Amino acid sequence: MIELIVKILLISGTFFFLGTVVGLIRFPDFFTRVHAASKGDTLSSIMLLSGLAIYNLSENSFDSLLVSLKIVLIIAFVFIASPAAAHSLTEAGFLAGYRPWTNDLVDEKEKEEEK
Repeated sequence: MIELIVKILLISGTFFFLGTVVGLIRFPDFFTRVHAASKGDTLSSIMLLSGLAIYNLSENSFDSLLVSLKIVLIIAFVFIASPAAAHSLTEAGFLAGYRPWTNDLVDEKEKEEEK
């Protein structure tokens, strides 16, 4: 049963990392790419590290318990640091002059329809 949970967590984490990569490639501007990287990286890292911590606990020794505790502390750090870093990056990008992407083609079509 534990092996099944570990496999699900590892496969799901890998799937969300793949989604993050696709978001980084396909999204049109800086802000949406940072959003994809932040959310996908946080979720997939937490899933992968949770799977590793659970797998490590199957050994039932004090050393494996300490290693799993360290992994849980890493999860807490990632959970706090990744969104904070993304917020700092987006604020720095906005202050540097980057503006959010707008779909100019849709805006032009709406203006033409209003005339």
